[in-house]
Amino acid sequence: MGRYVIYGAGGVGGVLGGRLFEHGNEVALICRGEHRAAIAASGLRVDSPEGSVTLPVPVFGTPAEVGLDADDVVVLTMKSQDTLGALEALERCAPPSIALLCAQNGIANEGLALRFFEHVYGLCVVCATTYLAPGVVMAHSAPTSGAFDLGRYPGGVDDRARTIADDFTAATWPTTLRADVMRWKHTKLLRNLGNVVHALCGPELREGPVFERLSAEGRAVFAAAGIATVSPEEWAEGGRQALVRFLPVEGHPHPAGSTWQSLVRGAGSVETDYLNGEIVLLGRLHGVPTPANAAVMRLGSALVASGSGPGTMREDELLAAFDAA
Repeated sequence: MGRYVIYGAGGVGGVLGGRLFEHGNEVALICRGEHRAAIAASGLRVDSPEGSVTLPVPVFGTPAEVGLDADDVVVLTMKSQDTLGALEALERCAPPSIALLCAQNGIANEGLALRFFEHVYGLCVVCATTYLAPGVVMAHSAPTSGAFDLGRYPGGVDDRARTIADDFTAATWPTTLRADVMRWKHTKLLRNLGNVVHALCGPELREGPVFERLSAEGRAVFAAAGIATVSPEEWAEGGRQALVRFLPVEGHPHPAGSTWQSLVRGAGSVETDYLNGEIVLLGRLHGVPTPANAAVMRLGSALVASGSGPGTMREDELLAAFDAA
């Protein structure tokens, strides 16, 4: 096994890359702008409930700068709206036999990656990380940083997956091999449908009728499409509640979702079209109405276009938008 090349070293990618480096693996980070400059100048700082560590992880601005080898493993951790551009950049410089891991929310990335590369793996990510300032990422769980489910796409497990799972587990990310990894990623998608709600209404809104409306549409769409998901009992039996504990990091008492973080950073886009948008797409394909998910797609896009910060809507306003859709 060669290097782990973390392509998109934000919250998840930065913490994963940092922990892999910290535990003796060869790692390269790919990121842009001020984040890259800060890491190059001072190292990657990983804050956690156990304290802070600054790591001299090599960092690059593009895949071409890395000098990719056939035995490297590229871990895609950018938002889904940036995946196509990343794959096009990889195709220009990466060996065709290189392995790609899609450590992203949503279910569109694996199929897109398989158009470009043969060896694609799905990674279902359960964690709480934060990336708000250049050069700094936060892991809100300890002593484990998160939990993964890993398998080949579209299905199966191989020796490379086993080696990756061992390396990730040793680096504080317990990893379970799953021949049916996409079943787990579909289940995670249902859990991510509320990400945009935190951006619209603020991270304090954690449950209630808004989330249930979005989730109910998702479950109905999956049923119509014949898409299998993981039961609550199966999800719980992996011990995720014990493995991933949301603990405060000094100065940051509770993690907020990745969509909220994108708005706070002024990233200029959010991944709602590949989360709630996946439900809308499947609903249109299978004749299932999805007004709530369609409404939050439009509202999320409008929020980005306006340049407003997160938390500008009330829960009752959002429910009214669902009914009007």
